Parts: sequence; structure tokens; C-alpha cells
Amino acid sequence: IEKINTIIHKRMETNFKRIMTTGFIVSLFIGLGACAKDSSNSEESGFENILEVAADGTTILQQAKLGYALSENLSFSETELDILLHMKEEEKLARDVYTALYEKWGIRIFSNISRAEDNHMNAVIMLLQNYGEEYTGEGESGKFSNAAIQELYGQLTAKGFESLEEAYKTGALIEDLDIKDLNESIGKVTNENIKMVFENLLKGSRSHLRAFNRQIVKVGLT
Repeated sequence: IEKINTIIHKRMETNFKRIMTTGFIVSLFIGLGACAKDSSNSEESGFENILEVAADGTTILQQAKLGYALSENLSFSETELDILLHMKEEEKLARDVYTALYEKWGIRIFSNISRAEDNHMNAVIMLLQNYGEEYTGEGESGKFSNAAIQELYGQLTAKGFESLEEAYKTGALIEDLDIKDLNESIGKVTNENIKMVFENLLKGSRSHLRAFNRQIVKVGLT
């Protein structure tokens, strides 16, 4: 009996060591994977990071850092200028829709991300500042010079007013649109200042999309 107990004890001790070793290795790989993911997120673009992501998923533009990071090349091609003007309108669209949704529902996520989108728009305006008021002016809330964006504003606010669930989905849709357009625009421009700003705006839009997705999941939707 003593020999049997000794054998059982040794086998249990060996199995325990194997489990602990395996657990350590798995934890190590998980930890390394997480570190690699964080590292790739922070350095994926190779451009200066001018955005801070808050705990609630909103983003804060560091304007002083942006001003320091910009090179003196603020002369853009006609295509780049058109892209900047469109993106200024699109960031304003997001800001104005979220402002309207906050006034309708009183939920903080809309006011927080509305302020973040105002920062995004100001980053684009900083790129346009040498072109004068005609290019840097914002206009009234809910009013756009681009007819397609004006129509989209009406559609998005109407959809977001239907219910709180639709409002969250509208927020996710706007961020998805932003991500699509920013990715396409980055592929069309050569000016490094525009690329730096757009890469940061892309990071912000992904963060906002995750924030809206969390709310969508909370109310039981996909």
C-alpha cells in the first residue's frame, strides 16, 4: 500500500508540474500576443501619434503636437484639396449628427464623441488654414455645402431618432463610413501631412466604432 501511495503521489506531482508548465507557456504566449497587438496598434502607421484615446473610447486631438508635427509642405494638389474639403464635411457630418442625437436621447456617448469629431474636423481645418475662410469655414450646424452629405445628414438623423438602438447603430454606421473613406483617401494622397492626419483620424474612428459597438451589444443587438 505504501509503495502504491508513493507511486500515486509521484504521478500526481509530475502531472501538476506539467499543468503548471503548460499554463505558464500558454500565459506567456497570450501575453506576448497582447503586447504585439498593442505595439502594432500604436506603431502601425509610422506617423506621429497626435491623438489620445480616453477610457470611454473617445479621442482627444493634441493640437499643439499636431502643429509641431506638420512639415512646411502645406501646398496640396487639386485632388488632395478636394479630398480635404470632403473629409472636413464628413467629420462635421459626424459631429452634427451626434449633437442632434445627444439632444434627442441625452446619452453621454453622443456628446463625448461629438466633441471628438469636432477635434477631428479641426485637424483637417489646420491643414487648410493657408487657403482662407472659403476653405476653413464650418457653416451652421446641420448645414453642408456638399449636397450628398446634406442628404445623408437628414437620413442619418431621421434614422437615429427612431429609437436609442437605432441611434447607436447610426453612430456605428457613421464611423464605418469614416473608416472606409479615410482608407481610400490615404491611398490617393502623397502629401505626408495629410497622410499623418488621416492615419490618426482613422485610429480615432476605429476607437469610436468600438465604443458604439459596446453599446449595441449591451442592448442585445449585433
